[in-house]
Amino acid sequence: MTLDLPLIWAGLIAFAVLAYVVLDGFDLGVGILFPLVQGEANKDEMMNSVAPVWDGNETWLVLGGGGLFAVFPLAYSIIMPALYAPIIIMLLALVFRGVAFEFRWKTRRGQFLWDWAFAFGSTVAAFAQGVALGALVQGIKVEGRAYAGGWWDWLTTFSLFTGAALVVGYALLGATWLILKTEDHVQRRAYTIAFWAAPLTLAMIGVVSLWTPFLHPLYVARWFGWPNILLAIPVPLLVLAAAYILLKGLTERRETSPFLAALSLFVLSFIGIGISFYPNIVPHSVTIWDAAAPDNSLSFLLVGAVVLVPLILGYTGYSYWVFRGKVKAVGGYH
Repeated sequence: MTLDLPLIWAGLIAFAVLAYVVLDGFDLGVGILFPLVQGEANKDEMMNSVAPVWDGNETWLVLGGGGLFAVFPLAYSIIMPALYAPIIIMLLALVFRGVAFEFRWKTRRGQFLWDWAFAFGSTVAAFAQGVALGALVQGIKVEGRAYAGGWWDWLTTFSLFTGAALVVGYALLGATWLILKTEDHVQRRAYTIAFWAAPLTLAMIGVVSLWTPFLHPLYVARWFGWPNILLAIPVPLLVLAAAYILLKGLTERRETSPFLAALSLFVLSFIGIGISFYPNIVPHSVTIWDAAAPDNSLSFLLVGAVVLVPLILGYTGYSYWVFRGKVKAVGGYH
């Protein structure tokens, strides 16, 4: 049996991107919420909750971006010129927050500057990711296997809305993570934030879901054509189930179910994007197979991925296991 290597690699890269979104999403969310929590001890507690895992979470971003370059060079050569601006802004913002992680502990007089750098970097990175996603969903102009659009094609009402939606969604992830990992004042504040972030996130998911089919006729066929609708209809039903579990968990002051439900909303939204895109990797013109590197290259790289991906999953799981439980402002996890 011949393996469909482009499809396998598309699945691996999609998994890497999803892993980045759900893992780095909550620690970006913690940064977004930083200005909404008062008191240095409380901010220390928030940062301690993600300090052991935040840099490992970003491994998946490197894997996804590097994999796209190596495995789907045509897609990389089209997508990058179309999205240079938001991607560069995102990377610079991630540098801001990464530096803030280290420097805010080194000074007391200037700590407030690094607090704002952490919050600013997290918010801008989340917004830029959402803008890039919106620009990708609305489609990229391609002529002769090259990007044919302009410098500002990524900047539209839809992409700005998806940018704002991702900021709110990450804030929800951050709030539910703090509910899970903290106690006392920070946890109570996180519940309060989650109560407004949850319905706002759900509303924005609804708006994007209703807006997307109007961007291109292909999306209508993907979601409402026969027999595609049989595969697509479970997604909104599962979103409603996750929304119910999320709101019920917040109302009943549960600690674990809100975080898991918020993660589920992101996973389901990602699946929805996959349904809209497939079999294209560059909407709406370049398929997975058209963009793939030669099979010899894909086979060679797959050997490395078979070793590398389980290792990343292993040390990621181990780090979360070691740093399980609640966190304190002083002394870290206990």
